[in-house]
Amino acid sequence: MEQNTRRLTLKVVTKDRNVLEVLKGMAEYRPAKDEFSLGSLEALADDLAKKKAARLRKEGEAKAARDSEVVAEHAFHHAILGAKDQVRAQFGDSSNELQSIGLKKKTERKAPKRKTAKK
Repeated sequence: MEQNTRRLTLKVVTKDRNVLEVLKGMAEYRPAKDEFSLGSLEALADDLAKKKAARLRKEGEAKAARDSEVVAEHAFHHAILGAKDQVRAQFGDSSNELQSIGLKKKTERKAPKRKTAKK
């Protein structure tokens, strides 16, 4: 059997499950190859169900880990904002320290200018 990493559509998988259910009802179904026997098909269906359940659990864990990471990002960001405020309070609005953390000195800001009304 070839290794294919492309997902089958839900429609195809559903049809396959339906075929298995129909085959279970056929008393005369006796395939020439054992790999297509009911037992083999049911084992593959069970394996698929287990792997799907494992994937869903892992996706849930990944979503929870992502949410934890987002919370940590926000906590870190708010702490950095507080640290910037502390630098401003400790060293002043026009200090080199304020500039070194990426903020503009108060003296480097342009003074606001009035807009003249157009006639």
